[in-house]
Amino acid sequence: MANVNVRWIGGKQFAAIDSTNHSVVLSTADEGVGMKPSDLLLVALASCTAVDVVEILEKKRMSLSHLEISVSAEQDSDPPWTFRKIFVNYALSGKNLREKDVAQAISLSEEKYCSVAATIRGVAEIITAFNILNE
Repeated sequence: MANVNVRWIGGKQFAAIDSTNHSVVLSTADEGVGMKPSDLLLVALASCTAVDVVEILEKKRMSLSHLEISVSAEQDSDPPWTFRKIFVNYALSGKNLREKDVAQAISLSEEKYCSVAATIRGVAEIITAFNILNE
């Protein structure tokens, strides 16, 4: 079971502590001191899939030297501003990375392993792309 704790600091600022006792500060955009909760959802998606992709490529004995994931999203214009399309773009580099292996790693993460993607998928379309960069 996953457990987190969110504590109100004051104003529109909060401190969140996860099940491993790590913390992050959250706030509204106008407070300007922490991450917006909706952005944190996108961070959760990117970091969840990042872990999977790294592990899958390691199991394939692919030498990964760089991974960066950029996420953008389209939201409804009215409350609760639901995400409808999420674009996940991977930039990778490594010795002898093969397009087929990268595509498979991303697909396995999105469709099988990433709990955040599995949770979001019922509400928002997740669209992925990747670029293999030269070393």
